[in-house]
Amino acid sequence: MTPKRSLSSPQSSYQRGRIRIGAVVALLILVGTLSIAWWIITQPPRIERTPPPEPLPTMVDVVTVNASVQAPNLYGFGRVEAEQEAMLASRVAGQLERFADGVVPGQVVEQNAAVAFIDQADLALSLEDAEAQLANAQALLALEQAEQQRARSEYESFGRQLSAERRSLVLREPQLRQAQAELTQARVARDQAALNVERATLTAPWRAMVQERLVGAGSLLSQGTEVLHLVGVEQFWVRASLPGEWMQWLEAGSSVTLTSRGWPEGATREGTLVSMLPSLEENGLQAQLLIAVNDPLALESDGPALRLGDVLRASFQPAIQEQLISLPSAALRPGDITWRVDEESRLRRTPVMLAYRGEDDALIRSGLETGQQVVTAGLAQPREGQLVRIRRPNDTPAQAGDEPGDES
Repeated sequence: MTPKRSLSSPQSSYQRGRIRIGAVVALLILVGTLSIAWWIITQPPRIERTPPPEPLPTMVDVVTVNASVQAPNLYGFGRVEAEQEAMLASRVAGQLERFADGVVPGQVVEQNAAVAFIDQADLALSLEDAEAQLANAQALLALEQAEQQRARSEYESFGRQLSAERRSLVLREPQLRQAQAELTQARVARDQAALNVERATLTAPWRAMVQERLVGAGSLLSQGTEVLHLVGVEQFWVRASLPGEWMQWLEAGSSVTLTSRGWPEGATREGTLVSMLPSLEENGLQAQLLIAVNDPLALESDGPALRLGDVLRASFQPAIQEQLISLPSAALRPGDITWRVDEESRLRRTPVMLAYRGEDDALIRSGLETGQQVVTAGLAQPREGQLVRIRRPNDTPAQAGDEPGDES
């Protein structure tokens, strides 16, 4: 018998063939994937690196300097005090009868005007007695002169010459000199009594304002008792204080403008620098100056009145001027250093010599030249040769924290 062929053999071979092809395809896909992955890993994308852009130069504020003949604007503060002030006292003893009309605090009295009256009864009696003593002395002198004339006649009739000493005694010359001395004493006593009567009326030594009555009418006064406090109204002084280094700009006769917070807006008074005192102010060790103000109470002119003890601001107009360069104080760094911008827009460190330095501005004596540009703001940490940009009107202003004075 012939063996039977299996019907499934061709199909099995076909299936095995398909499995082999699928495995090969999968293997190829895997290999391809791994190859692509390896290529990606070993060949990263190339990015072209460009250098970063250079930062813009620092923007700064500058001022173009110009030399001119000028002086600093100096100011200080001072207290008003009286140029003339007196405690008017009695020069004779007696009872104060009354004050003259209008002699009250705040009123002005004219020079030599009567301001107070002292009882004159006792003084008038003393004057009358002194006049009697004077008349008696005059009579005694007349009698002695008659006696001397009689003695001279007798001596001449005697016909003998005596020594000078004996002749003086014979002619009663000592008695005559005594009578003349007593007459002089009596005349002085009379004049003193008359002067005391005159002094019973107190008068103002100069045109003044009554500051205060120190006693009342009816008070019993002794010689030297203070009666009135008077203040002269022709002129007041303002005692001002300024730093000692500013004195080089001032001299006697310089004009001074005075202002006060208590005056109307825009009101000023003019004064004149009288002198610079040799002593320093006790507290601040500043130099002291005296400023004279005429008609301080504005009695004869328009303007605010000065009051004793008031504190005024004094602005000086120095008479001394120099060829100087003005700079804002913000442009100065410690050590009197400035930073200027050269023609290539680079910073240059420039030491300067100061003639004056105030809160807002400074005056340069040397170190800068006309036309140079000096930095006033915008620098935090400047370097020699640093490139900068000068701010134009439309640019953003430099920050306040970048002021040159903040860093050295």
